[in-house]
Amino acid sequence: MAAHLLQNYYETVAVILFSIGFTTLLLHRNMIKKIIGLNIMDTAVYLFLASKGYIEGRMAPIVTGGVQEMEAYINPIPAGLVLTGIVVSVSVTAVMLALTIRLYRRYGSLDIDEITMKARKEES
Repeated sequence: MAAHLLQNYYETVAVILFSIGFTTLLLHRNMIKKIIGLNIMDTAVYLFLASKGYIEGRMAPIVTGGVQEMEAYINPIPAGLVLTGIVVSVSVTAVMLALTIRLYRRYGSLDIDEITMKARKEES
């Protein structure tokens, strides 16, 4: 079992990072820490996709030297997914941070429980 973990160390690191991000997302009440946890989870997914797309001994999918055999190159799809995911992740992070700033200005706190309590008081 330990040999498989060491053989697949990129995947192992990705699972550990995802677990750290998920735990941060679930256990912390602070909005900024939740955003950081979500970003750690995103990074873990990108590492996992990149590690699955890489094949030892193959080159990036850029035709050089006249080599056109498919077996000489890695699969470009995971790299494209990672780049697309990074763009979406940056956009989502920007929106979350903007909403967090608005919540802080309105309620004077970054704690979710406090914000919820103050919002319920405003309703009644």
